[in-house]
Amino acid sequence: MNGGALSMLAAGALALTLLLLALSLLLGLVRVLKGPSLEDRLLSVLLLGSGGVGLLLLLSVSMQLTALVDVALVLALLAAVTAAALTRRGNEHG
Repeated sequence: MNGGALSMLAAGALALTLLLLALSLLLGLVRVLKGPSLEDRLLSVLLLGSGGVGLLLLLSVSMQLTALVDVALVLALLAAVTAAALTRRGNEHG
């Protein structure tokens, strides 16, 4: 394979991965809104956090914006705090 074909293959793989991560985030959002229990919602929030981090990191590579890495790190911290808050809330009610 030459360099051009390899870069087109990498660009296609990146686009497919971005699309699948966006679909995963959409399905996770549906589960957050419709989740029958607090545990389902907690897992969906964690999915949104990790999927969002992955999406931002892939976007930073494809758009060559290093600032998106910082945003991804902040999102990872917020997802961890949200999970801790939901866990504490679940323990108080259950």
